[in-house]
Amino acid sequence: MNIYDIAEQAGVSIATVSRVLNNKGTVSPATRAKVEEVLAKNNYAPSAIARGMVGKPMKTVAVLTVDIREPHYAQTAYTIEQEFSNRGYEVILCNTGSDKEQALRYLRAVTKKQVDGIILVGSVFNQIGIDPEVQAILQRAPVVLANGRLPLENSYSVEVDDVHGVYHLTEHLLSGGRKHLVYIKDLDTDSAKAKCSGFCKALEKHGQIADDCVYDAEYGLQGGMEAAARLLKMGIKLDGIVCGEDLTAVGVVKGLQLAGVNVPGDVAVTGYNHSIYAGICQPRLTTVDNQPEQVAINCVQLLERLMAGEEGCQSVMILPELIFGQSS
Repeated sequence: MNIYDIAEQAGVSIATVSRVLNNKGTVSPATRAKVEEVLAKNNYAPSAIARGMVGKPMKTVAVLTVDIREPHYAQTAYTIEQEFSNRGYEVILCNTGSDKEQALRYLRAVTKKQVDGIILVGSVFNQIGIDPEVQAILQRAPVVLANGRLPLENSYSVEVDDVHGVYHLTEHLLSGGRKHLVYIKDLDTDSAKAKCSGFCKALEKHGQIADDCVYDAEYGLQGGMEAAARLLKMGIKLDGIVCGEDLTAVGVVKGLQLAGVNVPGDVAVTGYNHSIYAGICQPRLTTVDNQPEQVAINCVQLLERLMAGEEGCQSVMILPELIFGQSS
């Protein structure tokens, strides 16, 4: 049982339950009695409520991320952990991968610990969250998704407008005189699909057939190198390559250079994420900053409001920023 179960049985809002548990705010005697009756009937006094009874805030949150090794996820998860720690919370950090069973295992574990809120980092949770058991678990506590979205009543999102980011990146290349662009799609997440959509949207605005310009590749350095070699072997006329991830873009640059193609003289290459990979690439990558720190801070602020039972919370959309390097 959690604050949502208590609210449902008592017929009140979660904000009212929070005020009763924390002994703060105005609650009528009759309403307070209804909430306390539900608590007594269920013999419910977990650590979160025990803390609330003495006027202390809820203290434990769980952060589930896809791959802590990836710079983007690492920066987001690190900032979330630091922000919550600075606010006096305990943080349980879990690395789930993209496997549903692994995510379920962690979700079962953290809910047994009666965490007060959950943050999911990565749009892969859009697919994982379709599972009925995952949804049942996630409805036990407030949930915020970093760059993801779930159709659950108690879940909210902090998203980056990836369509906007790649659309303007593609416009940058087109306005700079590049006429023959291709897109390297290296992942199959909702975020990756949004990026590809931004590319197609920009090309279609300029009267080009976008479907003929999208090519699948394996994610990463090797995947990018192989994609570059494959495009050159096919003899495709191109003067610009847009990639959905920085690391894949670095592989594309390396593959082109090994084949004697000048970047950006012959072919411009762009990435996405504004990661360390963009900075160490030669030439330095033109990329998109998808604001991982800002996403993380917004996630923390939003989840803290939800755990406090505040009403009127809303999801957040953040605009990414183009970062110009020497590869375009």
